Amino acid sequence: MTDPLPSTTVVQGEVVVSDDPSALLMTLLGSCVSVCMFDPVARLGGMNHFLLPGGGEREDEGALRFGANAMEKLVNGILKAGGKRDRLRCKAFGGAAIVPSLGRIGQENSLFVMHYLADEGIPCIARSLGGTQARRVRFWPVSGKAQQSLIQDDQAIVRQEEAYSRQETEAERQWAREAGSGVELF
Repeated sequence: MTDPLPSTTVVQGEVVVSDDPSALLMTLLGSCVSVCMFDPVARLGGMNHFLLPGGGEREDEGALRFGANAMEKLVNGILKAGGKRDRLRCKAFGGAAIVPSLGRIGQENSLFVMHYLADEGIPCIARSLGGTQARRVRFWPVSGKAQQSLIQDDQAIVRQEEAYSRQETEAERQWAREAGSGVELF
């Protein structure tokens, strides 16, 4: 019996880049989106997992929860590790409508990532975005191989997304208390 391959779970707000031939990156997605990006010549790649579209201006510890920041970190991480921009390819997953109270966040995440990739000229060679089911994604960054399985009983992901939504709401209330009225006069 052989040992299983080492794996790394990529959670919300994380980016992982690797050139290890035995590396396996995994994630679980509901309305979040994960991009599996790789350079087939340099034989390296990475995965991100973001919760919300947009970003760019945030520099705090939660900045990678935003699509623009997570995408920039993924691209720059691959380039820093020896990849070349003109060879980058990717596969995108997620963006499901799992929790009705979250509105169109899955759709917004999907639209964001496809616009980002088009604007950056990075080919998305495969995608599985939208729908109403959670996804489990496995990605081998050296080969660019990805596997997806749809999750039939997605109550765990529903609870996770609802909990995160409550966290975000509380964080917004705390920011508003600290910022006062939110009006800046100059």
